[in-house]
Amino acid sequence: MLIDEHGQPVSGPDQRVEIIYRPGGKPYRAAPKNLEDVPGASVLPDGDLQATAPTASAAELAGAPSLPGIHIAKKAPPIPEAIHVYTDGACTGNPGPMGIGVVILDPTLSESGRRELSDYLGKGTNNIAELTAIKRGLFELPRHRPVMLYTDSSYAIGVLAQGWRARANSELVLGMRQLLGEFQQVYFIKVAGHSGVPENERCDELARAAIARKQP
Repeated sequence: MLIDEHGQPVSGPDQRVEIIYRPGGKPYRAAPKNLEDVPGASVLPDGDLQATAPTASAAELAGAPSLPGIHIAKKAPPIPEAIHVYTDGACTGNPGPMGIGVVILDPTLSESGRRELSDYLGKGTNNIAELTAIKRGLFELPRHRPVMLYTDSSYAIGVLAQGWRARANSELVLGMRQLLGEFQQVYFIKVAGHSGVPENERCDELARAAIARKQP
């Protein structure tokens, strides 16, 4: 655990600190407010802990600090050449049948400047559907253009742009972080789900339509 010059824990991008209770033990992420001094307890040097600490797992790698060029914004910055992408995942039951919806807005695509994607994924969880919708949208885009990516999934933004550790879906998250690394600029913009945002509502329709097409 890193300590500043005042003896206080230094938080990471997720506002938590990494602690190890004993040599060779598993690292944990804890909120500083939940930590307190234990009278008489000894503090071991970091080297003693790191020497026997386990190798980072895929989940830990997926929770690495945000990549260069990846940003979080409350609203899209005024970048004229940017592509705007709305994504949503739906799941009937959790887990259950999954579908994704993607709306890509780019004047260079066609006269309408619009492309829609609606895919069925099989059975899984809502988080997998949300992540895969983003992945599907990114695959369709040129890497050199700025991207404004709109999602109502706090989970997806957390594991892809805020350094959250992916305790589940770690391989998917790690692969997506590698994909994000191919882009020069991606802005994640959180939208409120089911609140009347037209393109977000359309993505939800596309995702649910994909599920409905596969239902008996």
